[in-house]
Amino acid sequence: MPQRVVEHIGRVLLGKDRQIRLAVASLLARGHLLIEDLPGMGKTTMAESLARSFGLGFKRVHFTSDLLPADLTGIGVLQPASVSFLFQPGPLFSQVLLADEINRASPRTQSALLEAMASGRVSVDGISHNLPRPFCVIATQNGLDQSGTAPLPESQLDRFLMRISLGFPTRDAELALLAGEGLGSEALEPLLSPADLEALQRRSAAQRAEPALIAYVLDLVQLSRQAGFNGAPLSPRAAQALLAAARAWSLLEGRAYVIPADVQAVLAAVCDHRLDGGEPGESSSRQLLAGVDGLR
Repeated sequence: MPQRVVEHIGRVLLGKDRQIRLAVASLLARGHLLIEDLPGMGKTTMAESLARSFGLGFKRVHFTSDLLPADLTGIGVLQPASVSFLFQPGPLFSQVLLADEINRASPRTQSALLEAMASGRVSVDGISHNLPRPFCVIATQNGLDQSGTAPLPESQLDRFLMRISLGFPTRDAELALLAGEGLGSEALEPLLSPADLEALQRRSAAQRAEPALIAYVLDLVQLSRQAGFNGAPLSPRAAQALLAAARAWSLLEGRAYVIPADVQAVLAAVCDHRLDGGEPGESSSRQLLAGVDGLR
């Protein structure tokens, strides 16, 4: 069933099967997704297609430098008749929030988003409000060489389960796109429901991981903490994220258990932004794999 979602979105994003699989795996693992690329590469289309395929409520916020925390969380509106404040939810109260160009917003706004990503709730006027379930933030960001951008803090990067880059399409895919063969995301009909997604998320979390597989994940994480490794050490949260993503990938592969190839398939997307904050696909994760292979 999850593979059908990949094929469904592939009707819109031509020639991006691996990136779509990673995005779906991130959603199945209950994670937030960061998409980093140049403008016009299909980042927004990816987010809209994911939401539509699962029938999820979707809202988009363009993160500009003047965006305020209340623009995300909502505010209390005075009701003259009762002389009380009625909370009006902001766009965060959606099952999928597209935080477009996230690295253009102020630190105060980033902080409001971070609370939502970390705990699934927001605090307004001292009162906590739970966000809908399932809840996912899909953020896009342009490269730091683009004007008006700033690097995200490490604490916020760590809240994203995966970071992916769509990259340029192949020549054949771009020819098909120019010929009008690809669909727009608005043409996608829901393939599954939010309840189906929650059921798949439970299945993903229950994928069997043998002790040897868990030890393999731990070997990778601990290698990043050794002296001489070229990158920041991975935290226990990163270890949990890697295992959760590998479980989701194994579900997409049609298995009920996780193998090392599943871990290797998601390693760069899960760990590279935590290891060094550099461009997706850099060598930090490959260094980990090579180091662990050398120990075995």
